[in-house]
Amino acid sequence: MARMLTEATPAQQLLELLGPVDRFHDRSELGDFGMPARAYMEDLAEPMAKASAFSRIGPLEKIHAFWFAGMSCDGCTVSVTGATNPSVESLLLGAHPGLPRLILHHPVVNVESGPHFMRAAEMALSGELDGPYVVILEGSIADETRAIATGGYWSAQGEEPWGPDGELRPVTAAEWIARLAANAAASIAIGTCATWGGIPASEGNPTGAMSMMDFLGKDYRSAFGVPVVNIPGCAPIGDNFTETVAAVLYFLQGFGPLPEFDELGRPAWLFGETVHRHCVRGAYYEEGTYAEDFGDKECLVEIGCWGPVVNCNITSRGAISGIGGCMNAGGACIGCTMPGFPDKFTPFYKRPPGSLASTAASRLLGSIIRPLRRYSNDHLNREVRWDLHGDTPTGWARRKSEPNALQEVGHRFYDKMRRSSDTSKADVQPWGKRAEWTEERDPDRERDLSVRPGVDRARKG
Repeated sequence: MARMLTEATPAQQLLELLGPVDRFHDRSELGDFGMPARAYMEDLAEPMAKASAFSRIGPLEKIHAFWFAGMSCDGCTVSVTGATNPSVESLLLGAHPGLPRLILHHPVVNVESGPHFMRAAEMALSGELDGPYVVILEGSIADETRAIATGGYWSAQGEEPWGPDGELRPVTAAEWIARLAANAAASIAIGTCATWGGIPASEGNPTGAMSMMDFLGKDYRSAFGVPVVNIPGCAPIGDNFTETVAAVLYFLQGFGPLPEFDELGRPAWLFGETVHRHCVRGAYYEEGTYAEDFGDKECLVEIGCWGPVVNCNITSRGAISGIGGCMNAGGACIGCTMPGFPDKFTPFYKRPPGSLASTAASRLLGSIIRPLRRYSNDHLNREVRWDLHGDTPTGWARRKSEPNALQEVGHRFYDKMRRSSDTSKADVQPWGKRAEWTEERDPDRERDLSVRPGVDRARKG
């Protein structure tokens, strides 16, 4: 037996210790306690939310989603309720053609509470639920076997008559996951604590905290054959979660294939790129200029940003409604979406050791690239008319120097190269001057216009 427990997954070990259950609350004795509206959330929303045959493509009219909170700060809940593309409300109302409506059982948003709130989970365990369900975990899973050994528990959600002789006892999030995951259509971990263990699993924690993937084991597959789906982040981008849920629901509905996930169960289309590749400060890195203090506009690598090696789309998607995000708002990336967070990224806001080589090379290259770009910028920041007049008519600068002879030659050479591949070019000067504007073509007019620089030289005499 000891060997079997050693080889079993943490979920199997917990169920082996707790044993099976077959007793639930007597619903006839519950009354209205915990039912301020005298109705369940599903009943209240159904008149407005029920999907019809006209908006549904597939067999499922609804699917239940059980949201459990392990060792968390509820930041994932805050993030998801602010999602906009799609929004939680649109999923609950069945507003997306082809999707079943989502019946969310969440301790924060539901109107019912207590035993009434746990009713649907009990029905799922007993096989009475009127549709398939998915399991969602926020927060890491504690090793509840450690707590049971001392007569306690770490993080619970509700009470059930599963104690001796039907006595009520707290039911942990870990136990709910272990009992429900086997028959779930999908199991989804949201946030870095649920996906990789996160902060509760960092060095020195006494709880044995772990991710849902660690808890259920590498051989876990849902009833539809789906491994654990991971949407990391601390807190994650709400739209990343709702978009992934929508994609999974389309698959469960039979409307499309399961989208691509990477080898760690992350949505590949959301976490396939690094922060750095879409960072608004990326060009500063290329040119070898770095921020020295928080608040500076340049690249943040040298004050502790791990963006070049972190898989996350925060810089391209923004935090909420496409706005904000750590680096976009001036915060250095500390790797909160990564399995190694936080232990492998501490101390925070210190220069990553691996950046020493890359930033040195970038500084060397940037010392050449920056002057060349400034040189081209000076040329392209001028109208052709200003080149002809030899004057920049701006009242914003008391003195603005005109290109010197060396710059003039360089700009002509630059334009000659630019026009060399232009198959439609006419027989004109390579840097944009028209033939009729030159002294060789009309010297008298050129001298006349030099006296009156405001006359449009494009008009022929």
